[in-house]
Amino acid sequence: MFRLGKDIGVDLGTATILVTVKGKGVVLHEPSVVAVDSDTQKVLKVGEEARQMLGRTPLNITAVKPLRDGVIADFDLTEVMLKYFITKAAGNSIFAKPRVMVCVPAGITTVEKRAVEEAVYRTGAKAVFLIEEPRAAALGAGLEIFEPYGNMVIDIGGGTTDVAVLSLGSIVEKDSIRVGGNRFDESLIRYIRDKHNLMIGERTAEEIKIKIGTANLQSRNETMEIRGRDIVSGLPKTIEFTSKEAYEAMEEPIHAILRSTHKVLEKTPPELAADIMDKGIIMTGGGAMLHGLDIFLSERLGTPVVLAEDPITCVVRGTGLALEMLDIMQDTLVGSKKSG
Repeated sequence: MFRLGKDIGVDLGTATILVTVKGKGVVLHEPSVVAVDSDTQKVLKVGEEARQMLGRTPLNITAVKPLRDGVIADFDLTEVMLKYFITKAAGNSIFAKPRVMVCVPAGITTVEKRAVEEAVYRTGAKAVFLIEEPRAAALGAGLEIFEPYGNMVIDIGGGTTDVAVLSLGSIVEKDSIRVGGNRFDESLIRYIRDKHNLMIGERTAEEIKIKIGTANLQSRNETMEIRGRDIVSGLPKTIEFTSKEAYEAMEEPIHAILRSTHKVLEKTPPELAADIMDKGIIMTGGGAMLHGLDIFLSERLGTPVVLAEDPITCVVRGTGLALEMLDIMQDTLVGSKKSG
């Protein structure tokens, strides 16, 4: 057992939690799920082990997602989940009251900020700092945000999409909408229920999204078999589902992301907009990996749109970089706060 560096970065995502430790990089990547015994309220499993229970639990066991739309929906379960992940990230090490930086959506409210800070402090943190997800994402994607020219990032997480233009280390324009990868899944579930009278679960919807889902029908036209429960008969049923149907199902959230990006570009000062036209827009987050989304946005915005390298870890890697630059960034961090 030994003392580990005191800086920890957490990407507190609606769908997944990622943790980075100073000097070690990203050490944990697990689903934001907690399995609870509804009779005793006892927490049974956290993370990947809890995710495996989704849709497959006995009546007395509930698989709960304590974060919704990028913010805390269940405070107590979020605290339990954070303690579990921070302890697991430490491994055989002992944290000496770490400083913790947490990523939050750009549109987070003051009440929601306090909830995050309080939950993290109760895990034993010495100091808590909050950083907006698009700023962390831009850092993690390798953008030179401290230079005097415009950079633009679209961070599509599980519960939110944050769009921001950055210059000189700060956010110049931003928009945050509660649309992300989870909304894609929900749209697929609803579409298949309404059109095919078939009930499917979240895991099946995510599989459809990854395997045949697209935002650009010209570059993907595939089919897959989907199994679920027939709403009318109540019996198991299998259908063929196409990429075209997947696009139709997800069209509304895809266009919501387009509208948010367009809104930010409209408000961006001309000089910075010109920089963005030259350099393009960077997409990060797991939701950004939807097939063809970069092409869809680029064609409609008239601007190059590029998917960042390893988009899922951009935010947490950027958080690690922000921790290393804490001295120069502290005054501009959201809700910067210290305790003894």
